Amino acid sequence: MDPCPFVRILVGNLALKFPVSTKPSLSRIHPSTSPCYCKIKLKNFPHQVATIPFIQSQEDSNRQSPESNNSFQKSLAACFSLSKSQIHRIISRGGSSYKLSIEVYDDPDGITCGLATGKLLGMVSVPLDLRGAESRPSVVHNGWIAIGQNRSNKNGSSAQLCLTVRTEPDPRFVFQFGGEPECSPQVFQVQGSVKQAVFTCKFGFRNSSDRNLGSRSSLPESNTSRNWLPSLKTNKNQSSKERKGWSITIHDLSGSPVAMASMVTPFVPSPGSDRVSRSNPGAWLILRPGCGTWKPWGRLEAWREPGFTDSLGYRFDLFHDDIAVTGTTTTVASSTLSTKLGGKFTLDMTTNIATPSISPQSSFDFGSGSRSGSRPGSGSGSDFGFGVSLSPQSLYRGGFVMSSTVEGVGKCSKPEVEVGVQHVTCTEDAAAFVALAAAMDLSMDACRSFSQKLRKELRQQTQNFVV
Repeated sequence: MDPCPFVRILVGNLALKFPVSTKPSLSRIHPSTSPCYCKIKLKNFPHQVATIPFIQSQEDSNRQSPESNNSFQKSLAACFSLSKSQIHRIISRGGSSYKLSIEVYDDPDGITCGLATGKLLGMVSVPLDLRGAESRPSVVHNGWIAIGQNRSNKNGSSAQLCLTVRTEPDPRFVFQFGGEPECSPQVFQVQGSVKQAVFTCKFGFRNSSDRNLGSRSSLPESNTSRNWLPSLKTNKNQSSKERKGWSITIHDLSGSPVAMASMVTPFVPSPGSDRVSRSNPGAWLILRPGCGTWKPWGRLEAWREPGFTDSLGYRFDLFHDDIAVTGTTTTVASSTLSTKLGGKFTLDMTTNIATPSISPQSSFDFGSGSRSGSRPGSGSGSDFGFGVSLSPQSLYRGGFVMSSTVEGVGKCSKPEVEVGVQHVTCTEDAAAFVALAAAMDLSMDACRSFSQKLRKELRQQTQNFVV
């Protein structure tokens, strides 16, 4: 099946300039000493916060002008994604217009930045026409706009905000687990109301003879800077409380394994507690088949955040091709999820400022799925074949990579996975993201308090340890 239409709304190129004023409300704000921030809001989405740089001279103002600024991707402030159903719902409810609002705040102490409310300096609303947004990019606004109470004045005496707002198509493959990952469900590709089975999952426990993945992986343990794979040796003093050996294998419809998520670092409680700590997280390897062996593609770590936050912390590292020699990885995601409410596990190189900068050759086309010369499918019955496999090198293109839903502890979880078409060229690419989504979902259970009993599918009955 074809990918599903999505649209991204991108906001960036922010800057703020103030007029020369004797009014107390503005005279105390000086560009060199006082920062400002803004809240970027879109209905039915959580607001996003961004700092706004000041423009101190006419020369700086000209340089920040969108017409002369080629660094929009590097200064992206917010990104919102809408599905086809959301877009059609918006259009059907009152025409084609949808408003993006930006509230600008003064933060004289430089410490709140959205955590506490500063003084509201003004706000602007930008209408969004979403008709045709699924098929073509559109620049909605590109330039300066007055904010505050004086914005109707013609003498230019009001504060002004520079911003660029654009919409663009962002087609994605959508997958839905037919059940909870630990129940070995089918995985369906979804397009609207149509579902088609594309994968099957097999959850299980690695036995002692299969404990060391190094026999099937191209990653020699002795050559890496970190101990990615566990030893076969059993420490007799090891705590009886641990969750280990979980594994989920993704098969295509012919029965061939196309991806695997394997728990390689046990989830154990920190001393004196019943929680997995950040200092000693559990970890999964995400593996892909290649040349008759399993090759490590990424590593997912998970833990419970300290304090009373009830949050699951996670970090996903993508392996470089020379991982076996250098041990080099790139951190793609690092964040938290509520263990009570769940949330979305997301890989998005558009808004993550910790990732490498966008290459100068990149354009505004963050993966329209229309690239030519893409690699054909793997021959395992897939019609995937739109982009370039996810690797540290492909991250320079930026854009949305994937997301998957994660339910809170104790809730029935059937993850829904969205994958940007530019990162899928074959069955194995899609399967790797499905395996990663399963590992993230299972981590919610693996990090559950050790004072609580897991469901029977997650308890290894043949072992003498408690899970």
